[in-house]
Amino acid sequence: MAPELVAAVDCGTNSTRLLVGDGTTTVVRLMRITRLGEGVDATGRLAPPAIERVVDVLREFRQVLDRHGVTRVRATATSAARDAANRDDFFDAAEAALGVRPELLPGAEEGRLSFAGATADLDPADGPFLVLDIGGGSTEFVVGTTEAEGVLSCDIGCVRLTEQWIENDPPLPEELLACLSIVEGHVDDVRREIPAVAGARTLVGLAGTVSCVAAVEQGLAEYDRDLIHKFRLTREAVEDVFRTLATETREERLENPGMEEARTDVIVGGLCVLVKVMRQLGFDECLVSEADILDGLVASQLGG
Repeated sequence: MAPELVAAVDCGTNSTRLLVGDGTTTVVRLMRITRLGEGVDATGRLAPPAIERVVDVLREFRQVLDRHGVTRVRATATSAARDAANRDDFFDAAEAALGVRPELLPGAEEGRLSFAGATADLDPADGPFLVLDIGGGSTEFVVGTTEAEGVLSCDIGCVRLTEQWIENDPPLPEELLACLSIVEGHVDDVRREIPAVAGARTLVGLAGTVSCVAAVEQGLAEYDRDLIHKFRLTREAVEDVFRTLATETREERLENPGMEEARTDVIVGGLCVLVKVMRQLGFDECLVSEADILDGLVASQLGG
């Protein structure tokens, strides 16, 4: 008898993603940049075009689920939906398209699920881990070895920082400084709220910013999960990519092999988080993980 397939869908601030698997084998993993959080910081509402972009992708995902006979699905929405007054309008449309109503995930629960997914195949001897999940609207900091012991969700992310502080292309030095100092304040909060962060041995970086930096550093013309998952990004490499991308225009950034077109306008904001965390917490390298909240959501349905 074939193992049961379950699915996880994450409606994030920047991207909408799907994972279908049985806990050991991944059958489908899809990512579409949909920018659900576009403008939500300024208006407090999800924009109708942004909702429609996500709903279109959820219709596509529904077809994938039907094709694979998946009946158990866990769908979540994170930072942008937490911030939006009209999130129920989005949830109604999402449920109609996907057949499952997204759960509004609190930041701490988002962090715990991301930690579970990211550390499942890591050696506990390399812990304690600091899992850094850089999203579009929020970034989760999670410390632990085999389970999350301390979690803090901070309102910084690649989309939020870009929309709040970066107006020029390329960014002005003072815009970069503003982003870095905002991140610094949040890292101070992390140190205060999760003292165990000082003892973390391995920094594990998740999500699109980190994957994209790993792809650019390796000069990958096409995405290759096997070359990105568990790639070790040195602080020197991160600083080098930051210097390069922060001084280029969007069009110039796109010339770098490994750079995704839909991420060119927010990658510098995301890099401000990664760079500042590595500087401030003294990490010399970041272990890139392509396993994340989706893997945690799948495991949660299979008793993992």
